[in-house]
Amino acid sequence: MTDRLKLRSFAPNDIPAIYEIFSDRDVNRFLPWFPLASLPEAEIFYKERYIDETGYKYAVCLKEDDYPIGYVNVSSPPSFDLGYGLRKEFWHRGIITEACMALIDRLRDDGIPYLTATHDVNNPRSGEVMKRLGMKYMYSYEELWMPKNFPVIFRL
Repeated sequence: MTDRLKLRSFAPNDIPAIYEIFSDRDVNRFLPWFPLASLPEAEIFYKERYIDETGYKYAVCLKEDDYPIGYVNVSSPPSFDLGYGLRKEFWHRGIITEACMALIDRLRDDGIPYLTATHDVNNPRSGEVMKRLGMKYMYSYEELWMPKNFPVIFRL
């Protein structure tokens, strides 16, 4: 919780909000999954990623309406990898930085010894969030998976 945000678990009635967040191509451009294409896909996404209680997985909501506009999460050990996303109409307001700071406070209280995060070199704003959180650049690497905009042809 912060002055303007509530972090809470996603619930089944949040599937429309999950769809709004994870269907937007701009929001998900640099992430390793394709944007969701339908509400049934959002329901599957919810069941695969948010019902499991491992790690730290939170919907980011404005306190005024408790409707998810984004997410913050930290994976289970050993990586403790930070991830976040926000609907683009809420970009550039410090919301994700604020949500991540609240999550980091929780991690400290729980004795988590470190946090990792990565961002695409073409997404420097995400890197700026990490800097505001106090994270330090360590190294660069090249992903081994195929870009999402590359056509794939399967042959039998």
